[in-house]
Amino acid sequence: MAKKLWGGRFSKGIDPLADLFTRSIQYDHKLAEYDLIGSVAHVAVLKKAGYLTAGEAAKLQKALKSVYNTVKNGTFKFDPESEDIHTDIQNKLTKKAGSLVLKLHTARSRNDQVAFAAKLYSKDMLWELQEDVAGLASALRDLADKNKDVIMPGFTHMQHAQPIYLKDYLGAYVEMLKRDSDRLVGASTNIKLTMGAGALAGTPIDVSAYSVDLKELLKCASHIEKTVNSLDSVSDRDFVIEIISALSIAAMHLSRLAEDLIIWATKEFDFVEIDESFCTGSSLMPQKKNADVLEMIRGYAGRLYGNLVSVLTMMKGLPLTYNRDMQLDKEPLFNSFETLWVELELMKRIIGTLRFNKEKIARHLEDESLYATDLVYYLVDLDIPFKTAHTLIGELITYSIDNTLEIKDMPEGLLKKKLSPKVTKKEIVKRLDPVFSVKSKRSIKR
Repeated sequence: MAKKLWGGRFSKGIDPLADLFTRSIQYDHKLAEYDLIGSVAHVAVLKKAGYLTAGEAAKLQKALKSVYNTVKNGTFKFDPESEDIHTDIQNKLTKKAGSLVLKLHTARSRNDQVAFAAKLYSKDMLWELQEDVAGLASALRDLADKNKDVIMPGFTHMQHAQPIYLKDYLGAYVEMLKRDSDRLVGASTNIKLTMGAGALAGTPIDVSAYSVDLKELLKCASHIEKTVNSLDSVSDRDFVIEIISALSIAAMHLSRLAEDLIIWATKEFDFVEIDESFCTGSSLMPQKKNADVLEMIRGYAGRLYGNLVSVLTMMKGLPLTYNRDMQLDKEPLFNSFETLWVELELMKRIIGTLRFNKEKIARHLEDESLYATDLVYYLVDLDIPFKTAHTLIGELITYSIDNTLEIKDMPEGLLKKKLSPKVTKKEIVKRLDPVFSVKSKRSIKR
């Protein structure tokens, strides 16, 4: 059994099953880089406070950076028998710096150590994820530019509504991604990297010693801030909940986009062709081409929702300050980050290979009901009250359906009788056109 960071008060070892049950090394090893950065900073703090000589600090920094380099170059191997990554790193450092490592935990508890590492990990991941969100947004803008003149039916309640530009449809998801990016930035800004909370009550070290700049060790510029309330510092997991909430919303957006593409790829719609490299077949039906990757993106949104609910539920009844339940925030956090990263990358690749069936889309645009609202506006322009115009066009659509007679084929006399003596067939037909329809909408900033 690996050596632990605690145990002096105990006369016998922990039950093997209890040891296995409480172990977190199998997932919190992902925090190795950030735990080491925290320890590098802590050594600097201990040196300022006089708990370490310059020589001792240099020796510990050398040992820490040696282990840190193995993490960065991929050769780090965690000990699965260790209780957690913090214990494992302490044991590895002992092999490099001997008994001097026993001083490393001066004025530090695993409570604040874990919180610091999780916050640093989160800030780093949020920084990277913002780039991935921007990458997908860029892919959507490129696709919109390539199809800037394509008009398609817009839908409400899954029914034909009005003609829209495909670029506007894609632009709607770009707007969602902008909000996602803002939420990620906000979540990162709200994370305060603090040290000096100890287990809960603070440490004997003056607050000024905790001012350490981390920019040389991180992709994102970060610095340690003053601990305003040490009890809150060790017990706060709001940042985890806020992050998973933001990631869940982003996953919801990807799920909606996936659902639209799944529907559009069906034979019934046939608007778009999903590249074969993102589809699978059937073990029984040889003709099948299933958009399974998109279906999984849609499905994984539920996983992220579950991660959010699990942390909220875990935290809701915990008294101040730290409780071991809080160990269970790591897997939902890690899983949410990793799931969304893969989804963003996959969706970017899918978007880059989409091919639109413009002929089939054009056939959908022949549905005259798409232009009903344009006809209402035409009657309004003839000084007919909107509600009256709405009713008249609705009755005209019903007449068209009941008599299997398209509006464009109706004689002008019938149109005047059904609508108003002021209408002309030429003006009616002019409005049964997708280009006229989309260009008549002038309230949209394009």
